Amino acid sequence: MNFEQFEAFTFDCYGTLIDWESGILAGVRIILGAHDMDDQDDNRILERFGLLEAAAEAGAFRPYRAILEEVASGFGEVYGFATGTEEARRFAESVSFWPPFPDSITGLQLLSSRYRLAIVSNVDDDLFSNSAQQLGVSFEQVVTAEQVQSYKPHPAHFYEVLKRLELPPERVLHVAQSLYHDVAPAAELGLKSVWVNRRAGKDGGGATKLSSAIPNLEVPNLMALVDLVGIKPDLRTLE
Repeated sequence: MNFEQFEAFTFDCYGTLIDWESGILAGVRIILGAHDMDDQDDNRILERFGLLEAAAEAGAFRPYRAILEEVASGFGEVYGFATGTEEARRFAESVSFWPPFPDSITGLQLLSSRYRLAIVSNVDDDLFSNSAQQLGVSFEQVVTAEQVQSYKPHPAHFYEVLKRLELPPERVLHVAQSLYHDVAPAAELGLKSVWVNRRAGKDGGGATKLSSAIPNLEVPNLMALVDLVGIKPDLRTLE
């Protein structure tokens, strides 16, 4: 890939920069544990989350908090108990505390030295603002589901970020973990994509629906992308 053709990198956030599978598992296990059901397999929980989330997002637009609350209630329906209103609310709010991957902060800092950075995320504005503080990087543009009133893989996020960046698709590289939510719609708009395969070596598709979309490049983490781009870390600037 010729990285010199790109002026901006757009990023999915949750699953790519933020370790959403750890966050999902922690939150769901709190609910399951409260109802004596915390003996479920991790992969099964993640797959169930992906199905419940996709179903909740398929209807009329609602804030991501409402989506996650419905997902929390859905787990109760699947396993035969009633998820409490407060349990569902706490699960939705937990997004703010999901941790970045160990390579995300340094990787973003290094990439920002050469490229304009933007976020395209299926999330509410205020939930992302807390995640942004953890990432510690200033994004030039942030496009959320709340702003475009839809959820990826609908292409509205991508149309909006291209409009705000004032760039044609060939000048933008999209970086994401989800083939379903990101790589597929990006390709439809003519954006090249990097698949950050955070699940390499693991079974199944995790918390996202399976997809046959093919990225232009696959890397295991963000620092692998930094290496391919050819940015050499200056430790003095990362202290």
